[in-house]
Amino acid sequence: MRISLACYMKPVLHGYFRSSCSWRVRIAFALKGIEYDQVPVNLIKDGGQQLTDQYKALNPMQQVPAVNIDGITLSQSLAIIQYLEETRPGRRLLPVDPKKRAQARMISDIIASGIQPLQNLSVIQKIGAEKLQWSQHFITKGFEALEPILKQTAGTYCVGDEISMADICLVPQVYNAERFKVDLSKFPTIKRLNETLLKLEEFKVSHPSCQPDTPPDLQA
Repeated sequence: MRISLACYMKPVLHGYFRSSCSWRVRIAFALKGIEYDQVPVNLIKDGGQQLTDQYKALNPMQQVPAVNIDGITLSQSLAIIQYLEETRPGRRLLPVDPKKRAQARMISDIIASGIQPLQNLSVIQKIGAEKLQWSQHFITKGFEALEPILKQTAGTYCVGDEISMADICLVPQVYNAERFKVDLSKFPTIKRLNETLLKLEEFKVSHPSCQPDTPPDLQA
């Protein structure tokens, strides 16, 4: 059987240091122990490097992240994470138990589809002066739904006592909540889980404060 050389090349992550979707993928790479290269895509500079024709050829949605891996290009963070889960050994990113696996996917989708897109850069740029209140409203609304779910599913982590894709999605979203000054005291389960996860090395090395494109004033 012929094996493509692309399968032996390190994956390449095209992302932005503070993009929560890019951060999810960095966490997944770290949890799986996968070495990878990064190509920064500055979402602010020159009006947004993701809007260039060159990047559009890589990802027609003109969003980050995009990952070159195994001879293909993938976008959408959850699709990338699940591809890693299905093709790479190491720590599981989804539970074995079907019910817990469904819960991990549910929590991930609540964050990735129901909360994060409403305070994404391309959205709040259209909102203008009300962007802080807008972001606070939709993050709070999402957390009000997420908190009781996590009270039911969580152990040490979001779903039981094993890290999953749900945890990968939670931490970047809490980071965004803090950026937009959301009162987290109303969400003790979310707050506890986030604090626990941020102590793990895989979450530390993937943090926005220590990426190749992190501005000096935001570096850890």
